[in-house]
Amino acid sequence: MKILVTGVAGFIGFHLAQRLLAADIEVYGIDNLNDYYDVNLKKARLAQLYPQTGFTFQFLDVSDRPATSQLFQTHTFERVVHLAAQAGVRHSLNNPFAYVDSNLSGFVNILEGCRHSRVGHLVFASSSSVYGVNPKVPFATSDNVDHPISLYAATKKSNELMAHAYSHLYNLPTTGLRFFTVYGPWGRPDMAYFKFVQAIANNQPIDVYNFGKMQRDFTYIDDVIEGLFRVIHKPPQSNYKLYNIGNNQPVELITFIEVIEKALGKQAIKNLLPMQPGDVPATYADVDNLIQDIGFKPVTKIEQGIDHFVQWYREYYGYWV
Repeated sequence: MKILVTGVAGFIGFHLAQRLLAADIEVYGIDNLNDYYDVNLKKARLAQLYPQTGFTFQFLDVSDRPATSQLFQTHTFERVVHLAAQAGVRHSLNNPFAYVDSNLSGFVNILEGCRHSRVGHLVFASSSSVYGVNPKVPFATSDNVDHPISLYAATKKSNELMAHAYSHLYNLPTTGLRFFTVYGPWGRPDMAYFKFVQAIANNQPIDVYNFGKMQRDFTYIDDVIEGLFRVIHKPPQSNYKLYNIGNNQPVELITFIEVIEKALGKQAIKNLLPMQPGDVPATYADVDNLIQDIGFKPVTKIEQGIDHFVQWYREYYGYWV
């Protein structure tokens, strides 16, 4: 089997490629290596993949329509996992066109490629941010998500609608995954947990929004990848399906910081602040459908996951204080 993974130099894309290659599945990875966060980290991830048998990398931006079209004309992919996107809620407040180009135009280019080359299953990344300030918890994929509170969330909801239309019109098996605050080794430096560890390690204060009362359904990367791996191999019978991939156990931000402090052996200097624009007070994933259809539920406890991340952080950045 040959699988296209877009955003392969990203956090989830890198880990997925590792998992697929370990299962002797050929991976064709693409990425534009943009500078939204440290490009050297993306290159370091790729350096882990390059030596492995079955891995091919192409520098490609999915918003480049001719190049993306040529990719699908040149290669045959049994499955496509579309993870490439402009990420970040707050960044979308200042750079809206980056989200339009990558998350909307880029997504259509992938849909068109899958349609014309008759891909057997398209799996794409959505986000828990589509739920907005949904008052009902836990969040279920059947909930109304017509009220996004950030442009990033709006683009992800748009992806779900566009994918549904293509699935219906062109008989394209498609699965969307709403990821809930994914964390772990080789993670994204723009994420709160990464910033917290970095700041605490360097004796710098951390900004704690909503005075630490926010709740997040932190989901460890290995759990996300196991769910993804199983979904890839199980196209939906109805041609279109959405799943939450979350830990099903929200943690209050202040408690999360305490876990980080324990793992580092250092206390944080906390700068308590009100809620930021675009943020939501809580996320909490209903994963009943994932358990029923895929036979999987995330299991990694936050203490274990943070310990793994801190260990990686120490090794990667040489922090041993």
